[in-house]
This record gives sequence, structure tokens and C-alpha cells, in this order.
Amino acid sequence: MTTSGTNLEHARAHNRRVVIEAIRLNGELTRAEIARLTSLTPQTVSNIANELEQAGILSSHLPRRGGGRGQPATPLTLNPDSAYSIGIHLDHQSLVVVLVDLKGKVRFRRLVLVQKPQPEPTLQCIEQILQEMRQELGGENNKIDWRKMLGIGIVMPGPFGVEGLSSLGPTTLHGWDNIDVESRLSAATGWPVTLENDATVAAIGERFHGVAKQLNSFVYLYIGTGLGAGIFTDGRIYTGHAHNAGEIGHMVVQPGGRACYCGNNGCLERYLSLQAAYEGCGLDPISAMPEDLLAVDPGLFDQWLDTVIEPTCQAINIMECVFDAECVIIGGMMPQELVERLMKKLTPLYSSVRSRYPYGMRLRMGMTGIDTPALGAAALPIFDEFNPQYEVLLK
Repeated sequence: MTTSGTNLEHARAHNRRVVIEAIRLNGELTRAEIARLTSLTPQTVSNIANELEQAGILSSHLPRRGGGRGQPATPLTLNPDSAYSIGIHLDHQSLVVVLVDLKGKVRFRRLVLVQKPQPEPTLQCIEQILQEMRQELGGENNKIDWRKMLGIGIVMPGPFGVEGLSSLGPTTLHGWDNIDVESRLSAATGWPVTLENDATVAAIGERFHGVAKQLNSFVYLYIGTGLGAGIFTDGRIYTGHAHNAGEIGHMVVQPGGRACYCGNNGCLERYLSLQAAYEGCGLDPISAMPEDLLAVDPGLFDQWLDTVIEPTCQAINIMECVFDAECVIIGGMMPQELVERLMKKLTPLYSSVRSRYPYGMRLRMGMTGIDTPALGAAALPIFDEFNPQYEVLLK
């Protein structure tokens, strides 16, 4: 669904974002097609397109030859080299750093396995990787124009700043609750840095590069070491007062159920999460990696799945009834084929406000694999720079 623009002069910044968003969603558009999709006047579109082309954000291509009268239409696309961003994902087992261009293509990737990472050595490691990245992509190679770097997105497990939940238990990072990661990395690199929780950035990555490109409202159920949800409403991410919205891993779905480190019993992530999968399949939660689940006996994995279905269906029912989103997307760090097996068992879903829609519209599979949160983190600076913001219309 393409966002409509406005022809008010004071909303020019918004209109530029709308034009960029329309081209991003469709890949290639002529000026006339942009005007039709965004409800902007042809003159407004032409002025903005010319401005963005001169800035190098848009590229024009060979005119389309059609059978009609008049001049052939010139299609426009995003110039992938007009902007770059960096995504960093840190959890208790791995550190992933990626650099992507405006179209989401990965230009650099580095994976470092870690165990219970401590702040100072980990931040030094990140800074060293970023220095190596600049050496590898800069200098004589001149592969990246660093002036076009939008910033760094970094993702760490939440929740943030919640007594009794933050930095406690096996799914969070110990010793990081008072570390100003954003200021440290911004001072070291000179680029703006944004910190978010893993589920939120995975949802942003899905919005930019995955099955949610055409969705304005959805809930992304993120399976990581723990469990979280990223929430999109009306094309905007909802983060909550303290950036902890979507912390559904600690939503009680089985009263009196499995004990959780937060002090409650029956929290959802004690049933659905990588941590729960490792425990249910007899793997060591401290050393196991997501791919290790692929080697587990299928019958044992299915036994674990059988314990997941009821609490997960209940959680989906709650999210549908609360947000009335277009769909719930399931993704995260669990391998794709295992997420597929999970989703096949999540039927029938409970009745909700979305019940009149078929299963395939209510539930979809998103991006999966160990790079998912890092790619979402890299989408953060792009999202901040180019996503249409209705707030500008109120200024």
C-alpha cells in the first residue's frame, strides 16, 4: 500500500519521503506512475524527482517504448550507492556486524562468536571490526563513499531499564544496563547511533526488505534467545514509553506454568524461544546455536513443538484482538525450515477479530536466520531518514 502525499508547500520533506517510499516499494516507477500512486500533482512529482536525481538518490533509465503518443516515459529507481548504513547485533552468543546499501544489499559482514560478552572488551571488538571495515571498503578500493553513511543501528536483547527483567536470566545481557552504547560508538565513529531491542529492529527490517513491504500494520513475532514482538501501526513502529513495547516473552499465557526468571510462572518465552527449544531438545542452552536444532531428531523436535502450540495460539489471539493488524509475522533467528514446521502446526488459529480472513493472510513467515536482527538494525538509520513521517504535516 503506497502512502499518499500532500500538495501543501510546507510538507515538502514529507513528500520527498513519500516519493522515495513509492519507488522503494515498486522498484521502478515513472513520474506519472508516482503521481498516480501518491496523489501528488505531476508538477510536484517532477520537481521532487529532479531534486532527488540531482542529489544522486534516484537514477533514471532508458525510456520505456510504448505504443501511445508523446515522449517515452523515463523510469526511476533508487540509487543503491546513495546511502549506506551499519547494523550491529549483539546477544549472549554472537556478534554480527553488517553494512548495507540503500536497497538492502550486504556490502560487508562479520560474525564473531562470543560467550556472555562483557561491555569493555565487546565494545573494543566492535570498534576494531568497524576500523577493519573502513580499511577493506575504503582506501584504494574506494568501494564506499563514507560521506553517505546514514548511521549505525545496534540491537541488543530487551527489555531495557525494567527492574527484575533487564540484564537478568539467560536471555539477556548481564552487566550492560548502565552502559551508554550509543554515545560510546558515536564518539568512536562520528556517526549517529540508535539502540533498539531485537524484535523492533527485526520488524523494521521486515518492513523494508521482507514480506511486510506492502503492509502498514502488522505484528512481528521474533524468535530469538528469548521472545519479543515488533509492532507496526499505520506505517510507524510503536516502541512504547521506554522502548519496551512488544515484550511479549513475559506475557503470562499459562498461569501456574513453567517458572520464569522474571518471577512469574507461565511466561510465553518459557515455551516459545530458542532457549526453550534448546532445553526441550536436550541441547546445552549456554553453547547451542540455532543451526544445532537442525541436527536434533525430528521426533524430539516435534515433541517440543507440541508444547508450544497452545501458548503460541493464545498469544496470536491476544495480539490480533489488541492491534487488529493486517497479519502476524513469525521470524527471527530460528532456521527457516523449523519455523515452517512450527507454522504448519499453528492451525486452526483461535477465533479473533481477524477470523474472517484466511490463514495465509493472518499468519506469514518472515525473514529467518542469524543475520535477521543485524539486517533489521541496519534498516534503522534508513527508516529514520526515508520513512514518511506524518508529524511533519502538523508543524
